[in-house]
Amino acid sequence: MRWQQCNWRRTWAKPICNHYKIFKQYADSLRSLESERMATRLQAEFDFSKKELEFQRKSLQQRWLIISAFASLLVLIAIVWLVNRNRKREHRSNVLLQRKNIDIENQKSIAEKTLEELKAAQQQLVQHEKMASLGELTAGIAHEIQNPLNFVNNFSALNQELLAEMKEEIANQNYNEVVLLAANVEANEDKIAHHGKRADSIIKSMLMHSRGSTSGKEPTDINALADEFLRLSYHGLRAKDKSFNATLKTDYDPGIGKVQVSAQEMGRVLLNLYNNAFYAVDEKKKRGDVFEPTVSVRTKKDGNRIFVFVCDNGVGIPQSVAEKIFQPFYTTKPTGQGTGLGLSMSYDIVTKQHGGELSVQSNEGEGAEFKIELPVV
Repeated sequence: MRWQQCNWRRTWAKPICNHYKIFKQYADSLRSLESERMATRLQAEFDFSKKELEFQRKSLQQRWLIISAFASLLVLIAIVWLVNRNRKREHRSNVLLQRKNIDIENQKSIAEKTLEELKAAQQQLVQHEKMASLGELTAGIAHEIQNPLNFVNNFSALNQELLAEMKEEIANQNYNEVVLLAANVEANEDKIAHHGKRADSIIKSMLMHSRGSTSGKEPTDINALADEFLRLSYHGLRAKDKSFNATLKTDYDPGIGKVQVSAQEMGRVLLNLYNNAFYAVDEKKKRGDVFEPTVSVRTKKDGNRIFVFVCDNGVGIPQSVAEKIFQPFYTTKPTGQGTGLGLSMSYDIVTKQHGGELSVQSNEGEGAEFKIELPVV
């Protein structure tokens, strides 16, 4: 058995080994060729993939360039569109703005024209109010002028008689009596001159009051001005209504002296206040109330301020009305009896033209007190 094995080895083992070696060599050779082929194929595939990747990269780059160019074109188109739209909007806005400016200019012109017309109408109304108050003064002025004219006429007639007596005494050579008569004539002439000046003063006040323009400020005797217009207002109302009577009370501070004011304008203020005071007491009397109609005027100087108080015991002013009483065109009088400009005009004269104050205190049914406060300049 052992022999057989040895014989097999000698017979078959060696050839088999040789064949195996040859096979291995061929196999290694084949594997080497296969490896080379595979390597070549892989290298070719790698090169192809590399080229394909490079192509894809370039293609992608070109695509991005195209997309970027297209996007830039879109952005440019959008910008151009927006700019064009904004220009159109700006143009439309400019056109609208020009139209608005034209409309505004037209409205401004209309408003300015209307304002001028309103100012002219206001001036006419103010002048109408002044002339209306002057109309109310006419009867009072006539009464005030009549008194000095009566004195002038009486003293003139008396002087004529005295002159006739002087001629007789001269003829009789009674010169002592002539001297006495001449002294009487001279005294009467002084009285005639005094009352003539009084009449002249009243006429000048009337003319001053009727002027459309405003006179300048000058030293004015406030007490004399207040007293003069008080009596003019009272006699004016008395001339229209003979049955009307009122008690006039005055208390003038002699220490006031002369104050720098526009006598024309302050006369209008006082006249308005007096007319309202007499109207208030007259209305209360017409209601049947038993009382003594009284209008009082008081002046006072306190430091560097001058005060004028005009009081009445008439119907008074409700609180709701007192708050609006100085507003233009506001009036409590019946239609046709008041324009509503008197107190408004008075307020402007005192506050704006003279830097003072005009106020009112009143209890309904008990009367009212108007206070004028003026600075001493």
